[in-house]
Formats: sequence, structure tokens, C-alpha cells
Amino acid sequence: MDREKIGRYREIRREYRSGYINVNPIQRGGILSEAARKALLEFGDGYSICDFCPPKEARLDAIKRPPVAEFMENLAQFLGMDVARVTTRCRESKFIAFRMLCKPGDYVVVDSLAHYSTYLAAELAMLKVKEAAHQGPPEYRITPEAYAKQIEEVEKEAGRPPAAALLTHVDSTYGNLVDPKPIAEICHEHGVPLILNAAYTAGVMPVDGGKLQVDILAGSGHKSWAASAPTGILALKGEWAEKVLARSSLRGEWTGRSFPNKEVALLGCTVMGAPLATLIASFPHVVERVQRWDEEVRKAQYLVEQLERIEGVRQLGVKPKQHTLIYVESEGFYRVSKTHKRRGFFLYEELRDRGIVGVQPGLTRHFKLNTYGLSWEEVKHVAEAFQEIARKYGLSVH
Repeated sequence: MDREKIGRYREIRREYRSGYINVNPIQRGGILSEAARKALLEFGDGYSICDFCPPKEARLDAIKRPPVAEFMENLAQFLGMDVARVTTRCRESKFIAFRMLCKPGDYVVVDSLAHYSTYLAAELAMLKVKEAAHQGPPEYRITPEAYAKQIEEVEKEAGRPPAAALLTHVDSTYGNLVDPKPIAEICHEHGVPLILNAAYTAGVMPVDGGKLQVDILAGSGHKSWAASAPTGILALKGEWAEKVLARSSLRGEWTGRSFPNKEVALLGCTVMGAPLATLIASFPHVVERVQRWDEEVRKAQYLVEQLERIEGVRQLGVKPKQHTLIYVESEGFYRVSKTHKRRGFFLYEELRDRGIVGVQPGLTRHFKLNTYGLSWEEVKHVAEAFQEIARKYGLSVH
């Protein structure tokens, strides 16, 4: 080990934080509020949340100083659910739900645009997956009929309905917003609980799980709640909360030790430090900002309109946009990349030179961006930058 080299770790820096507009889809909803930045420093030490953990309950959701218990109650109410817990990631919330609702070998139905972590969560829980197929291009819609078809197929194949179904509220590719209610109604007709993956929605837009008729909601604190990673959210309706948050019943054979207050699927406690503190500190900011969702959507629609003025550019996914995650197909920029000396990296570098980062380096034919939380001035700057680059390389702008 070279001590001189590792000494440089003390000066670790984040590239492109200050002075750049970051349009990376996974970054926009996770930018900390000012209160969260203060909490990050205050609670940065290891088990900082646990100083006043009540010894009798010995559970994260029982801590009153800082107000973790109160926060979790308000979090559940905000999401229209009965019980809420904080996990390390949205994918952990999905795994917990799969593991506690299903048995190895059971079927679950998921949408075909589900995040890869949905598949991994099902695989780790030793489940079989049936996909509710999306419609073809250019919209790639997920429909209730696709869920009904797969649920009925499982019933024929296994002799019983799937153990659970999962819907991705907004997919991470096209940014399509799906109404969960008609899918929930189909699931409930067959006695199937519906899990909503709200990683890209809860925390940035109004989401009421009760009104949407979902049974379990999984969210991402670091993606959509202005919190540090790793933070996830697990919110449940009453009957499912008892099953998913079942407490430990194991007793040591020799010692007789038991832990009846611990929730098994959470392995006792989850996020005990700075990430949880930032989630709590940003909560008032989140409650306020979701009320501006309509304006955020208008910004995304404006940017799409301006991008589609460029030769060979079109937005894929449902139109008009109902979410701020935008998937772009650009035959024009791709054509430029075929002869440019920097190939596909030219677009990233041209944007960076104009103070914009977040479009993945090397991509020109298809790429994603997110306008959430940008000011109108910033959105217009992004639009003008793309148009300026297009003109520079001979692409027409209508």
C-alpha cells in the first residue's frame, strides 16, 4: 500500500457540481435541500441517529430524538399509506416485499419496462417472473390488459394467481407515467397485491397510494426525495404491513435469546446515519415542491418541443410528456458522430463546454435527460445549447 497515494483520498472532489447544469435523470430529484446539507454534516458520524434509541423498543422507528418516529408517521400519511419504513434503497424495498409476500417458486407479474433491480429482487427471492408486455414504438405504453393477460396465464399454468404484481409508476427508460388504479383493480379482482415502484415519482410529484389503490409502495430517497444515498422508502397498507413487517419469533436454543421487537425483513434497523437525517431534513422541502409538479411537466414539454425542432430529433414514449424524464432519439446527432473525430463523445463535450452535464458520454443516437428542478432560464439554456450544437454541425433547426 502506497501511503503517499492514499493520502490523496483526503482531497476527494466531485467533478461538475458547481456551475454546471446537471440533466442526468437519476440526479435531479436527489439534489439536497439546504436543510439537508446542514443535517449531512450534523449526522455524518456513523451511528449518529442512534444516540437516543429507546432500549425497550430498540427500533429505528421508535426514536424520538431526532424525530424519526414522528417523521415515519408523517411519511406514511403523506403517501396515503398506513405504515412507512426507511430502507437503504428502493430495490431493497422491492426485495423485502417479494420475500415476505411470496414463497420460492411463486410467480410475480411485472411490467416489461421494470428496472433491472426489480428482476434481481425477484431472482434473489427465488421467484418466477411473468412480464406484462409494453406496446410497440413510439409510445411503449403499459396497459391494464397486459397485466390481466399475464395474471390469467399464471392461473392456468400454476393453478393459482401470482403471489404479487409490481408496476413501475414511471419507467427509467422512456419516462412514461402509468396510472396504477385500473391495474390495481385487476390485481385485486384476482386477489393479487400490487407493489408500486415509485422511484421516479414519490417525492417529486403528488403520489397518494391509497387513492391509487396500491398495497405497497417502494420509493427512492436519493433519487426523488432530496436525500443522500442510500435511502429507500417502504410504505404499506395495514393488512400487508403486518405480513411484510412481521417481527422476529426465533429463540436461541442454548441462550434462550429472542428479539420480538425486531422486524425480520429489515434485519432490525436500516439507515442509521446521515442519509436518514437528510431525508428527514428535506421532508418539508419535498412536501412543498410536489405542489409545483404541473410546472415541472410544462418545462419538460417545452424542452421536447425545442429539441424536436432539430433535424432528426424526436422524443420516444407517450406524448405529451407527463413526467420530466425525457428519452430522445437523434438520427441527426448520430449522423454527425459517424464522421466526427471524437465520434459519439462530441455531443457530451459540446454540452459540457456550454455548462451542461448529465447526458451520458458516448451517446448520440439515444440519450436521456431530466429537467426536474431546473429554472426556466436553465431549461431554455439547455434547449438553446442543443440547437446551437446542431447548427454548428450543419443540422437544420426549424
